[in-house]
Amino acid sequence: MEKKEFSFEESLLKLEEIVKKLESGEVPLDDAIKEFNKAMQLAKSCDDKLKNAEEAIVKIVGEDGSLKDFKIEE
Repeated sequence: MEKKEFSFEESLLKLEEIVKKLESGEVPLDDAIKEFNKAMQLAKSCDDKLKNAEEAIVKIVGEDGSLKDFKIEE
C-alpha cells in the first residue's frame, strides 16, 4: 500500500485534528500512541516542506539562467 503525499495545508489540517482528539483525553492509550506517531510524521512533513519552500525563495535566476542566492546589496 502506497502512502499518499499530502499538501502542506492538508497535513496541517490533519495535524490539528489529531491534536484536538488527543487534547480531549478520550482516546485510549494505544490509539493515542498511534495518533501521536501520525502527528509526528505530519509535523516532519510540514517542516520539510517549509524548509524546501524557504530554499526555493532565497534563490533568484541570474541573467544566464543559473540559480544564485538572493542577497540585498547595500
